[in-house]
Amino acid sequence: MPGRRPSLLTALSVGALSVTVLAGCNASSSGGGGGSAASGEGGPSLILITPEPVGVNPFLQLAVDGVNKAADDAGGKARVFESQDPTNIQQQMDAAVADKPDVLAVVGFEFADAVAAAAAAQPDQQFLFVDACTAETFDNVTCAVFREHEGVYLAGVEAGLLSTSGQIGAVVALDTPQIRRFSDPFGAGAQSVKPDITFTPLYVGGDSPFNDPARAKEQALSLVAKGADYVMAAAAAGNLGVFDAAKSGSFAAFGVDVNQCPGAEGHVVDNVIKEVDVVTADSIGNILDGKGGGVASYGLKEKGVTLTGIEDDVDSSKCLIADHTDVIDQVASVRDKIVDGEVTVDDPAEG
Repeated sequence: MPGRRPSLLTALSVGALSVTVLAGCNASSSGGGGGSAASGEGGPSLILITPEPVGVNPFLQLAVDGVNKAADDAGGKARVFESQDPTNIQQQMDAAVADKPDVLAVVGFEFADAVAAAAAAQPDQQFLFVDACTAETFDNVTCAVFREHEGVYLAGVEAGLLSTSGQIGAVVALDTPQIRRFSDPFGAGAQSVKPDITFTPLYVGGDSPFNDPARAKEQALSLVAKGADYVMAAAAAGNLGVFDAAKSGSFAAFGVDVNQCPGAEGHVVDNVIKEVDVVTADSIGNILDGKGGGVASYGLKEKGVTLTGIEDDVDSSKCLIADHTDVIDQVASVRDKIVDGEVTVDDPAEG
């Protein structure tokens, strides 16, 4: 299943965790948000490679949490190799493969070529590819991908039910089929409950499409000028610019991947969540049990994708949707129809 677009937040890197030098490359032994790596005597060895420093990137922190949990569950040891940027990925891959871990996990589309080459050269090495997959199938590569477009559709349903202007939009990093999984379904979801609503996506583009808050803010303000009162933020670090624009009080935004409401309290309606930690831990466990290989797709049915608003802890989420229980009930009903197959969400990445 090639071409799977990863988390929008994997492009966000702010700060860095403490690292130790290992095999000439940067490797961190600390888990997401601090604490020591999971470790055990005689258990399996696990390595996670990230596409950039984990820092305070919540998406990457979830991946670290997942590999640490897998190590704890198996009584093994987990280490994290943090690439400094995409140009450092091959170096990290070479160092990790040389260590011959029981499972070598990576997260993000940036690893597609490196994983394919390593899997072909090292057929006895087991790989876990989270949030993307290789173009070619390998018996020793397990891909765990997300149907995030299903969650984005639900966010669009919320926007459609809440909008009073009849105008909504999205600030999107790039105009590609994979990235449009975070925008097109938003418009489709809104129009499913309010057919006359107008949806306008704008694209950040430029040299830093995933790390340009200033440009993303300009795009959000352009949408406001067109009358949009709800905006999907799908621009990685650019989301911060969208949230900053929302402080004007003229519109509210939606976040992605993790709960972004606390960081912009009063301005974020809801978030399209990917349960990266759960999926990573479960996938590693399956590989260790001899059930590796192939592609596992996680959407609403598998509880790999959800919205903050339809989870039990919504009241403490600091998301605006918590004040709209009637909307939550309607969105939960649509969620159930998607799970049951009564509603199908088109995937822009599938052409």
